[in-house]
Amino acid sequence: MRPLAMLIGIVMGSTLSISVALTLTAIVMLFLPEHADRFAEERGPLLQAIAIAAGLTALAATSFVGELRTRRWRFAVHVVLLAALIGAGWVYWPK
Repeated sequence: MRPLAMLIGIVMGSTLSISVALTLTAIVMLFLPEHADRFAEERGPLLQAIAIAAGLTALAATSFVGELRTRRWRFAVHVVLLAALIGAGWVYWPK
């Protein structure tokens, strides 16, 4: 396997695990209705984080498949994935 495919696979696995963990956190919050008032202000940022992680996972998976099958469009997806990772870092970088 090519080194770039391995790196993209690591990114894909990491973003998938983040997506699953955030989604499970949201599910746990649903099962704690007695604490809904405490979780109310965290619901929006949690949903935003789930959307960002899911988007990164989809981009990484597309990039991974394109790299493995050596499609011509893979380089464009690699650039979009890199830009999305930089954008996610920008959103979550401590202010």
